[in-house]
Amino acid sequence: MNLERLRKRVRHYIDQQQYQSALFWADKVASLSHEEPQDIYWLAQCLYLTAQYHRAAHALRSRKLDKLYEACRYLAARCHALDILDMEEPINKRLFEKYLKDESGLKDSTTDWEMSQSSIKSSICLLRGKIYDALDNRTLATYSYKEALKLDVYCFEAFDLLTSHHMLTAQEEKELLESLPLNRQCTEEEQELLHFLFENKLKKYNKPSETLIPESVDGLQENLDVVVSLAERHYYNCDFKMCYKLTSVVMEKDPFHANCLPVHIGTLVELNKANELFYLSHKLVDLYPNNPVSWFAVGCYYLMVGHKNEHARRYLSKATTLERTYGPAWIAYGHSFAVESEHDQAMAAYFTAAQLMKGCHLPMLYIGLEYGLTNNSKLAERFFSQALSIAPEDPFVMHEVGVVAFQNGDWKTAEKWFLDALEKIKAIGNEVTVDKWEPLLNNLGHVCRKLKKYEEALEYHRQALVLIPQNASTYSAIGYIHSLMGNFESAIDYFHTALGLRRDDTFSVTMLGHCIEMYIGDSEAYIGTEIKDKLRCYDFDVHTVKTLKNIISPPWDFREFDIERQTLDESGIVTLETSNQRKSTDTSRPLEETFEIEMNESDMMLETSMSDHST
Repeated sequence: MNLERLRKRVRHYIDQQQYQSALFWADKVASLSHEEPQDIYWLAQCLYLTAQYHRAAHALRSRKLDKLYEACRYLAARCHALDILDMEEPINKRLFEKYLKDESGLKDSTTDWEMSQSSIKSSICLLRGKIYDALDNRTLATYSYKEALKLDVYCFEAFDLLTSHHMLTAQEEKELLESLPLNRQCTEEEQELLHFLFENKLKKYNKPSETLIPESVDGLQENLDVVVSLAERHYYNCDFKMCYKLTSVVMEKDPFHANCLPVHIGTLVELNKANELFYLSHKLVDLYPNNPVSWFAVGCYYLMVGHKNEHARRYLSKATTLERTYGPAWIAYGHSFAVESEHDQAMAAYFTAAQLMKGCHLPMLYIGLEYGLTNNSKLAERFFSQALSIAPEDPFVMHEVGVVAFQNGDWKTAEKWFLDALEKIKAIGNEVTVDKWEPLLNNLGHVCRKLKKYEEALEYHRQALVLIPQNASTYSAIGYIHSLMGNFESAIDYFHTALGLRRDDTFSVTMLGHCIEMYIGDSEAYIGTEIKDKLRCYDFDVHTVKTLKNIISPPWDFREFDIERQTLDESGIVTLETSNQRKSTDTSRPLEETFEIEMNESDMMLETSMSDHST
C-alpha cells in the first residue's frame, strides 16, 4: 500500500513539473519494488525530463526493457538521439557568428569525411529539428531548421520542411529568404538560381498574383517543380481550369509527383471530377498505402460525392494518423463536419490544424466562418483579425471581414473591405472572370443598396450575373433594387425570372405581389390590354390582385403598413429591418411610397469553407 502511494506521488510531481522531486521518489520506488519494469520506466522518464538522457537510456537498455516494451523502446530512442546531439544545450551561437564572419572563401575546405564543416553542422541542425518536430516542439524545430539553412544554403530539405509544414508566416518566410547568406556561399549564377527556387516554395495562397518566370531561368520552364509552382499560383487565383491543365501535364510525366498530388486532388474536387479522383485515389492506396496523401485523396472523394461524410472522416483520420502534421487532412476533416453543420466538431479540427500550421491563416479563417454561422460575430471578427494579421492581402479574408461589418450594420466599412478585396483580385487581370468571386460582387451590390447607391448596386449584380447567369438570388436582388427605385415594371420582370429559376422563393413571391399592387396603384383606373397581359403571365387577374391586397398587406385604407421580420430559408434572404412609411394617394412620389425590406446576404457569402483542399 505504501509503495502504491509513492507511485502516485511520483506521478503527482511529474504533473506539477517538479521533476527533481519526481526523480528522487522514482528512485526510491524502483529500489523498494526490486526494479519492477513499470517503476524502471518511470525512473527513466524522470531522468529524461531532467535532461539526463544517457542515464535514462542506460537504465532501460541495461535491463533490456527496450526489447520487451514498446514504450521503453521509444523512450530509449529519444534519449539516445538527444544524448548524441547534446540537445539540452542551444546551438553554439558564437561558433555560428564566427563562421559568418569568415570570408576566406565561398566554401569550407573538405576533410577526410568528404564533407564541408558547414554541411556537417547543417546536417546536425536538420536532424535536431526533425527530433524536435517529432516531439511536437515546433518552436525549437523551426529554430533548428532556420539555423541549418543559414549554415548551408544548399540544405533544401530544411527549407522544404519549414514551408510544407507552414511553420512560418508569409512575412517570416520572406525575411528568412532575405537573411540567407547566399552571397557568401554561392556564385552569382547559383545565387540567382537558388533565390528563384526558394521563392517558388514560398506561400502562394495569401494573395493573388501573376505567374511569371524570370528570363534568367528560361531553361527551367519545362521543369516539373516549376510547372507545379505555376499550377499552385493558378489554383490560389481560383483559375482551376488552367491549374488542371498544368497538373495533368505533370501527372502524365510523373504520375506520383509528391508536390503535385495535393494540388491536383484539390483541383479535381473544385472541378467536380469524381471519376478521375476515384481512379487516382485507388491507384495511390494500392501503391503508397503508408503515404497520408493516398488516404487524403480517398477522403476528398467521399467528401465531394456528398452524403458520404462519415466515410470521408474515416479515411481522413487515417491520413492524420500516418502523419499527424499533415495539415490538408485536418482542414478537410473539419470540412466534413462543417457541411453537416456540426460546428463544434468542425472547429475542433480547425483548431488542431491551427496548432500544427502556425504560419497558415486558413484554419483561423474557417474557425471564424464557423463562429459566424453560429451568430457569434464577436468571436468571428476576432479570428478573422488573426487571419488578416497572418495574410493581410488575402481577398477571401477581406471579404469575410466585410461580411461581419455588414452584419454589424457598418455599411461604409463593409464597402471598404469588399472594394479592397476586389482590387486584390483585379491585380491578376483587369476583369474578374472566375465564378468563385460572384458572391463578392453580389455583396458589393447589397452594400451599395444599403448606401442608396442604386445604379452602382445594379452594375455589381449584373457583373455577378455574367459569372453565374442562372442565380435566382441575384435576380431577386436586382428586382428588389428596381422596386426601391420605383421601377415596378422592371422589378416584376426580375422577380418573375427569379421564380422561374426557383419556384419556392418565398421572398420573390411576396415581393412580386407587392410590386403588382404598387404597379396597379400607379396605373390609371382603366387597365389596358398590355397590363392585363402582363398580369396574366403571372397567373394573376384583377380579382386575384384584390385578394392579394387583403392577404399580403393591410387594406389601402390604412395610412401605414409594415412588413414583419421573417426568415425566408427557401431563398436564403432574411428581412433584417422593418420600415414604416406613409402611403399617399399622390403618385408623383413613388420612391417614398415604396416599402423597405432588407436582405441578409448569408447565402451570398464567399464559400471559403469548401475551397482550397490542398492548403
